[in-house]
Amino acid sequence: MAGDTGKNPLPSGPSTLCFNKEDFMKEDFNVDQFIMECRRRVQLETLRDDLSIYLKVLKSAMIELINKDYADFVNLSTNLVGMDKAINNLTTPLEHLKEEVMGVQSAMSAAVVEVEEKLLKRKQCRQKKACLQRLMNIIQSVEKIEKLLGIRAQLEEEKTQAQPTSQLTGQMIERVATEFNKLQFYVNKSRGMPLVEEIKPRISTITTTLQYSLEGSFTDGLNNKDTDVLRQCLRTYATINKMKDAESLFRQLVVRPYMEEVITEQFIRTNPHGLRGMYAKVLDFIPTHCKILKEVTTGSFQSPGEVVQGYDFLVNAVWPEIVSNIEARTPNIFAPGNPDIFHHRYTISIDFLDKFEHQCGSQASVKRLRAHPSFNTFMAKWSLPVYFQIRFQEIAGAFETALCSPFNNAEDTSTFRLHSTHNLWSCLKTCWSNDTFLPALCHRFWKLTLQLLSRYATWLTDVKEQELDRRKQEESDGATKPGSGEPSGIQPPVTIGQIVCVIADAQQVSDKVPSLFSEVIEPKLTSIGNQDNSLLLESLQESQEAITNQLPSFGAYIIQEITNQCSVNLKLVSDIPRLYRRTNRDVPSKPSTYLNSLLKPLEMFLEENKTNLSESRGQEWVLAVLQNLTEQYYSIVFDVLTAVKKMEDSLKRLKRSKTTPNFSISQGMSDDDKIRLQMVLDVENFGSKIEALDIPKDSLEMYRKLHDLVEAARTPAPITAQ
Repeated sequence: MAGDTGKNPLPSGPSTLCFNKEDFMKEDFNVDQFIMECRRRVQLETLRDDLSIYLKVLKSAMIELINKDYADFVNLSTNLVGMDKAINNLTTPLEHLKEEVMGVQSAMSAAVVEVEEKLLKRKQCRQKKACLQRLMNIIQSVEKIEKLLGIRAQLEEEKTQAQPTSQLTGQMIERVATEFNKLQFYVNKSRGMPLVEEIKPRISTITTTLQYSLEGSFTDGLNNKDTDVLRQCLRTYATINKMKDAESLFRQLVVRPYMEEVITEQFIRTNPHGLRGMYAKVLDFIPTHCKILKEVTTGSFQSPGEVVQGYDFLVNAVWPEIVSNIEARTPNIFAPGNPDIFHHRYTISIDFLDKFEHQCGSQASVKRLRAHPSFNTFMAKWSLPVYFQIRFQEIAGAFETALCSPFNNAEDTSTFRLHSTHNLWSCLKTCWSNDTFLPALCHRFWKLTLQLLSRYATWLTDVKEQELDRRKQEESDGATKPGSGEPSGIQPPVTIGQIVCVIADAQQVSDKVPSLFSEVIEPKLTSIGNQDNSLLLESLQESQEAITNQLPSFGAYIIQEITNQCSVNLKLVSDIPRLYRRTNRDVPSKPSTYLNSLLKPLEMFLEENKTNLSESRGQEWVLAVLQNLTEQYYSIVFDVLTAVKKMEDSLKRLKRSKTTPNFSISQGMSDDDKIRLQMVLDVENFGSKIEALDIPKDSLEMYRKLHDLVEAARTPAPITAQ
């Protein structure tokens, strides 16, 4: 029906239907899904009504279609009359045609099978012929090589080695090697054949004799420094695919005796330069004994000629022998027990390794060296994790020990105030010092750097929380009981001066960390190939922020402590009315004595910590203390003046009463005016003391309000809060 939708589209229904008529013609139409989708839009009753309407439309369309083609429907049976007879007439010819086709198919299948059998036999014959030819070539090659090597054909099968009747020349060895290479090819192709198994002893004899001749020729070439002989010999080894044998022979005859003599504990003890001297002696071996082989295998201007490629005597012969002798004869150099000695030996060994890589002469040779198993063995011998663990315990342990008494003074030569901060900076520099840092442990020392900064930030947080808790407890209990109310982390409580030192040191650490990174850490990271340090800088900035974020809380603590110490003297403001009321004292002409002590704690704080406070931070704290103190001063003065005003009003009401006697005993300035005048003098003196601290008194908004308050009190206007 899907194919008929284009020719016989569904009849259109009313536009108000809640569904699309084309949904019924979809191949994946599902009744349940259709009802669920429609139900989301309309009620089931509406869906039922719309379906009934569309059913009537479909019935009407079907009736119209039948009426339109009614004649075709009626004549359909008439047109099929005689169709059975026509079909029966076609059956017989079709059956004969089917039999003929089957016969041809059978004949073709038989012919194909016969051809395949003949092709298989031909293939087998060709394989047997090739096998026979290979066996004949094996026999011919064996006889030819035996003739060239002078091996008698009548040798007993038990004999496994024969001496050549005469010394073979280089060209003769090359001819034998070429023929031997062909023999090896034929033997590999004919593996498992009886003839091959039978002839194996003769092949072994040939192999032994050829290797004996090659070894003699190779040794003569090395002893006589004859590059032509060495080229022929190395080409021959390459021809017979025995290059490893040449490298092993050089290692056994030349490298091993030299290394066994040089790489010893005795040599290290007797040499003035110790381990460095031993490595220098090992490196001397390369230009002395490997120069001619490097010329032959890599080429040089001094020795023109064909380059025999495929050999790397430094990587495959010299280096493995060096590592094996170091492991066996000087194992103590790998001991990590003493980190300083281990660092010294490791640094010297890596320097030796760099020089050895430089001697390799090419990047490809260096890559082969680093991929060699002996290279991995040599690097694995250095217990770098153990070394770092020892260094970690030294550095982190020293810092933790310093935090046990963190507020001890640092040395006079230190730029920091506290011993704990001085120790932190020493630990950070130790991580990246040349006597501690190792490039292979760069990631671990970077992590340790961040851990030290994080530990310092955590300590700052602990100090802050403990001091705040102590102050809250003192405020709630009145005083901390000895031995019971003190926080366990700090005994005795931290002084304000110590907190100032903490703030100054923490700020200094935060300021010096970027220079430590740019001047010390970054060059070391660049030397090991790390070019993008953005993520490292980001993590370092997070550590800085963790430290500096603690400083505002310490500053607020100091400001509050100094404010509390100063505000104790403000309690004496409430005693001014008592001093003048009904005492017949003289008119005040100078400020109260409590003002001499009001800012004394602040002045003492500035004097004691002038070397530890930056000018900007000192001004900021002084301004904050004065602002807090002025607010308290304003509150107390307002309360006193309000009480004075109330008392004055009460006395006036009593005076107007007939039955009230006259309480006025003086016709001069009243007691209340004296109180107000004393307030004015005190506030003005307070302003002069603020000016003495290099803080403009007009910059304090609360002071202006305080001054306006006492000036307004001189007039009979009512006192109101501002």
